[in-house]
Amino acid sequence: MKLQNRVAIVTGAAMGIGQGIASVLGREGARLVLADVNVPEGLKTCGELEKLGYEAFFVECDVSKEDQVKAMVAASVERYATIHILVNNAGIGMYKTVLETSSEDWDLCLGINLKGAFLCSKYAIPHIRTAGGGSIINIASVHSHQNSSGSAPYAASKGGLLALTRQMAMDFGKDKIRVNAICPGWTYTPNVQRIFDRYPDPIKFRKEVEQRQILGRLGTPEDVGEAAAFLASEEASYITGSSLMVDNGMTAQLETW
Repeated sequence: MKLQNRVAIVTGAAMGIGQGIASVLGREGARLVLADVNVPEGLKTCGELEKLGYEAFFVECDVSKEDQVKAMVAASVERYATIHILVNNAGIGMYKTVLETSSEDWDLCLGINLKGAFLCSKYAIPHIRTAGGGSIINIASVHSHQNSSGSAPYAASKGGLLALTRQMAMDFGKDKIRVNAICPGWTYTPNVQRIFDRYPDPIKFRKEVEQRQILGRLGTPEDVGEAAAFLASEEASYITGSSLMVDNGMTAQLETW
């Protein structure tokens, strides 16, 4: 219960990595704010966490919309009186080259993946500061460091998120606010399943991906959640401005033989 009585906002918490993060933070005692645009799945996740005995409530929020972010943060403070932890997880994949990417595609991807983290941080930081400090965790990606072909807007958004992480760590360290990023690799989520489904034999393609991983498996949302719980806790009190690779060694490999 290393996060007991801490208040944590998790964006994109309805499914996938966000759901896994919320589950682990709740297990560690955090009081949860689940923010997402997907209302049915968000309410379902909230109900499941409450059945486990975790304190949680759901707020509909498009993190790319400033008025909605302000309202979400205000609702969080109204419910719990304070904020200690912000996990900027909401994001979308956009896998296209620059030539294939429209201006609308670019604005959508960076609006959610990068602007969303900016807006949520902007409105949560004053409350984290008032609480005496806390932790912001940005869910970046292996694409923040290395890239595959055809992922221009996604790579740009996640690379920018890593730079924003470092900058916020510098700017708010004096307020005892630590800011770090987690860079997941292949993590099994509904979005990843949709990638598999694009192939003629999704099961075969998934097995091929698993076989390329050093540990021979895909990550789980809870794997990322464990890293987030660590970074949010006092166990990580001397860690800020860093990026933690939760990627099964993807970025450790120069070449496989």
